[in-house]
Amino acid sequence: MQGKIKIAWGITGSGDKIREIFEMMSKLSKNNDDKYDVEIFVSKSGEQVLKYYKLINLLKLNFNKIWIEKDANTPFLAGRLQSGEFKLLFVAPATSNTVAKVAHGISDTMLTNGIIQALKVYVPVFIMPSDLNEGMTTTVLPNNRILKIRIRKEDANNVKTISSMDGITIIEKIEDIKHIFE
Repeated sequence: MQGKIKIAWGITGSGDKIREIFEMMSKLSKNNDDKYDVEIFVSKSGEQVLKYYKLINLLKLNFNKIWIEKDANTPFLAGRLQSGEFKLLFVAPATSNTVAKVAHGISDTMLTNGIIQALKVYVPVFIMPSDLNEGMTTTVLPNNRILKIRIRKEDANNVKTISSMDGITIIEKIEDIKHIFE
C-alpha cells in the first residue's frame, strides 16, 4: 500500500477567515486521514495571529505536525518541497505582504521561500489571499466584532499577478478548499 499524500499548509499573519479555514482544514484532514498527512507551517506573524484568535492550542490538538518559522529556511520547508516530500503547498490565509512578495519574486520568509521554490520544481501551490478584490470587505475580529477593510487596487493587482503564474491556483471561497483534497 502506498503512503499518505503529504500536504504542507502555510499560515501567514492574516486573521481574515482564519477560524473558517481552520475548521475546514480540520474537517477535511480528519475525513481524509487515511489518504492525507497535513503538516502546518506557521509564519512568525501567523503564530501571533493564531494566539490572538485563540486558535494555536486548537491547532495543536487537531494536527500532529506544526512548525513555527524561525527564519527563511527554518524549518526547511523549501528543501522538503524541492525534494518532492510534499505533493502541494496550500497557503491560507495569505496576507497582502506575502502575495506582494510572491508577485515580485521576493522569497525572504519561510512561506514566500517555500512558494517560490515549490513553483521551481512544479509542486502545485494553492493560495487563499485575504485581499482578493478591490473594494470594501468585512472580517470578524476575535471578539466577534465586524471590521470593515478597504482592499487597495495595488493589493488586488498583486493577486491578479500571482493568479497568472504557472503553478499557482487562487482559492477564493472556504468551500473551495475541499478541491485541494480531490
